[in-house]
Formats: sequence, structure tokens, C-alpha cells
Amino acid sequence: MTTTTRMLGITGMELSATGLGAWVMGGSDWQYAWGPQDDADSIATVHRAVESGVNWIDTAAAYGLGHSEDVVGRAVAALPQADRPYLFTKTGLVWDDPARRAAPPRRLMTAAAVRRELEASLRRLRTDHIDLYQVHWPGDGRLLTFDADDAAEPVGATELEEYWQTMAHLRTEGKVRAIGLSNHGVAELDRAEKVAHVDAIQPPFSALVRHTAGEIAWSGAHGTGVIVYQPMHSGLLTGAFDEARVAALPADDWRHAHPDFTVNLRRNLRVVDALRAVAGRHGVPVAAVAVAWTLAWPGVTGAIVGARRPDQIAGWLPGASLTLTGTELDEIAAAITAAGAGDGPARPPSLLR
Repeated sequence: MTTTTRMLGITGMELSATGLGAWVMGGSDWQYAWGPQDDADSIATVHRAVESGVNWIDTAAAYGLGHSEDVVGRAVAALPQADRPYLFTKTGLVWDDPARRAAPPRRLMTAAAVRRELEASLRRLRTDHIDLYQVHWPGDGRLLTFDADDAAEPVGATELEEYWQTMAHLRTEGKVRAIGLSNHGVAELDRAEKVAHVDAIQPPFSALVRHTAGEIAWSGAHGTGVIVYQPMHSGLLTGAFDEARVAALPADDWRHAHPDFTVNLRRNLRVVDALRAVAGRHGVPVAAVAVAWTLAWPGVTGAIVGARRPDQIAGWLPGASLTLTGTELDEIAAAITAAGAGDGPARPPSLLR
């Protein structure tokens, strides 16, 4: 049972240090899927997480084109009211044609689209309000391809000030308790804060992805909570991956062709080796050290961690209460630097010598 909690900014919500991410629960047959996933396993995983002390779940309308929200909604509805976790979800990724599941979604944050998505999310989650409603990506109208050379024309682009005002209205109306921004940089956070307070941000952050350290620092100075995603770098930092494991991934698992799991795999595994050494001394799984590393960062409220099955929760749960020493953080930083993995500071700034 995890009892370590942290306050999410000034929202009044006290969160467990780890929250359950529901990306994988979207199942297969859509862009950025993780391969096949059994709904019964997903529901059992939600229940195990809650039993273990996890008190928040993070999902998104985009995951499985609503399927993840539906599964989470079913799982939570089966729990006693007093045991139900906070529900966090995201808006702003819309498929031009839902039938084209292999095509990427578009970043759409028009007021009409956001309100339409909110009502659909409330229905799928089987709730009358959402605890944290987040903008998934900047609403620039572009396709979400992660390809710097993509030349697709933006459609329905919305200025940040306009869509953030829409989010603020939803908070005032009581349909959402708090509002947040995911995948927005410091300059965008500054602009948003001038319109309405940013309750929380959700950046990617792990020992391999550290370029968002500036956003985390910004949040600490503005009373904004931080929940980081992919602290285990999509499973790579669990210690369970090697070249054979990557080769065996299903063809519809997005990691199958991602550079971090292919051309950069050996480099990244050098960082995993350092995490494994620390894990051995503490007697915990490698995944727990990966999670603890992100939680050691000043300003981080909680880390979003995923699981396909209930038994996988035990792999990262100890990370919520694990405190890494300065020497161990030095050791991990040395491995990050030697491997040349990622960009940004290699260790928490408050513990620098």
C-alpha cells in the first residue's frame, strides 16, 4: 500500500506519488497503440492499483478513440463511492475520420470541439465532472505525427489564449475541477497564466527525456502541480528490454520502430544498467528506481505509470516511497552523461553539490 502523497499545486487535491496511466488500455487498431490489450485485464489493473493506494488515473479521449476512457469508467463505476480515484483526462486530439484508425489525429482546440469532447468524456467515464481536464497538445490544427518534416496543413488552428479561456470557463462552470496543459513549453505556459491559472502541467520526463526540466521549474514558481508521463520511458527503463524483446513486439505497437527502441537502444540500455545497480542495493525492481528518479525532482507532484496486468503494478509501486541518495543520483547522472542519452540536466538541481 502506497501512502506517500503530494498536493497538486493549489487545487486541494492530495495525490498519491504515482498514478495509473491508461494509454495502453485503449487497445489496438489505432495510431500509437501498444498492441492488443484485454479489457478484463485493464479493469483488474485499475482495481489492483486502487487497492494498492493509487488515488488517481490519467487517461485521454484519444487513447483508443475513447476506448480507454470507457474501460476506466467501467472499472471505477464498479468500486464503492468512497474508494473511487480522481479521474484525469485530456482533450484536443481529434480524428478527421474516425474510421481511418491508422491515420494520425489532429490537434484541435476550438471551443465547440472541446465542449463536444468534454461531454463525450463525461459519458464514457460515467461521471458528472472531471477532476483534472488537460489540453493534450497545443491546438495548432496540425496532425500529430512527431515528424519534423510533416507538411500537413493546419486545419482549425486556435490561439492558445482562446482555447485556454475555454478551459477556464469549464472550470468556472464546475464541469471540471482543475485544468492543465500537457506538452506545452515555458513560453506557452507564460501566455496561459496571463489568461487563467494553470493548475497542473503534464510533461514527458524520465532519465532519458529531460528537456522539460524548464517547465517543471516554471511550475514550482507558479503554484502549479506537475504530473510527469512516461517516467519508465514506455517500458524501456523497466530493465525488461533488449534487442530480442524489441524484435518480438507486435507490428501495431508504436515502439516497434521508434528510435529509442532501435538505433538508440544500446545507448539507452547503459542508463538501464545504472538503474539496475541501484535497484539491486535497495532490493526493488528497476522500474521503481526509474520512477523514484523522477519523483526526486523538485516540483514534481506525481508520476504516471502504466500497467497491462495487475501483477505489473508491483514493479513500480515501491518507487513512490523510495528515496535515492545523492551518491546514487550522481551514479545515474554519470551513466546518462557517458551514454549521451537525451538532453537536459542529468540530476535534480536541489541536490547538486
